[in-house]
Amino acid sequence: MLKLLRYISIFIITACLLLACNTSVPIEVKRPPLKVIFGSFVGELPGLIAQKKGFFKAQGVDVELIHTQYAQLEQANFNAGKYDGITSSLGNFIILSATNPDIQGVIVIDESIGADVVVAQSKIKTVADLKGKKLGANLGGFSEVFVTEMLKAANLTSDDVSLVQLEALEIPKRLKNNTIQAGHTWEPYLSEVMKLGGNILFTSKQTPGLILDLIIFRGETIRDRPEDIRAFVRGWLQASTYWKGNVEEGNAIISKALKIPINTLSLEGINLPDLGENQKYFQSSNPNSIYKTAKIYANFFIRSGNITRIPELKSLFNSSFLNPS
Repeated sequence: MLKLLRYISIFIITACLLLACNTSVPIEVKRPPLKVIFGSFVGELPGLIAQKKGFFKAQGVDVELIHTQYAQLEQANFNAGKYDGITSSLGNFIILSATNPDIQGVIVIDESIGADVVVAQSKIKTVADLKGKKLGANLGGFSEVFVTEMLKAANLTSDDVSLVQLEALEIPKRLKNNTIQAGHTWEPYLSEVMKLGGNILFTSKQTPGLILDLIIFRGETIRDRPEDIRAFVRGWLQASTYWKGNVEEGNAIISKALKIPINTLSLEGINLPDLGENQKYFQSSNPNSIYKTAKIYANFFIRSGNITRIPELKSLFNSSFLNPS
């Protein structure tokens, strides 16, 4: 009897061990953070607030933000897969899509309504005074389109000036040493120019709807991590709304994160679109549709030779991450 009980006990123990071995326990695999690179334009900065206030984590996604003053130079690294997402002007996005069609814009993060400016040396008072002068701009992208629109408003063309390839942060120094006489820039570099006695000749308030910034994600990330991108968009929009309602705190967070003077941060001349505005941007029937503005850029870049064919615009924008989850 004892021997029988021993066999039964061994059988039960063995069965339990086998059952335990064959029962799959779900293992949560921690996803790496979304890597998103951003530049210095004020509309690209709400992510810093989202990070500091924990908005991304609260929405369920880890995010690694990488700041650069030379966002255009990082586009090759973005194409190579070093980053999941990148902030970009709409114009530069059109250029980028010519060599990398497997990318999509998922959210409009800002519209410049006066923050982009063309500044000039003190002796130059009007756009017409630029004839025969050197004008700095980031050529081959939205900056060139912007200054071209400015010249057109004064009945000038790019043939009436000498366009010089420059980044926005280079404008103050180049004006000071007379390498150029005017240039396209924005804060915090605008404040430097004004300290030198510069004049503002033209602003993006005079080109409504032309200058938009987006966040673009690689197609691979969109396909593999849609819920993370959806959470990212929610966190970003939450931060934009928070900044507009808490300007001083938002400015302090960004000033500390980027180690820049707080007085160079301002939301003046910038619209940070909320969810409803974003949904309208992505509607092709809307008068301010992003598709219509994208076509303006595409046509310009075709004429200038920056791209050889107009991209399929409908494939470049993905509004699904703006829909309620």
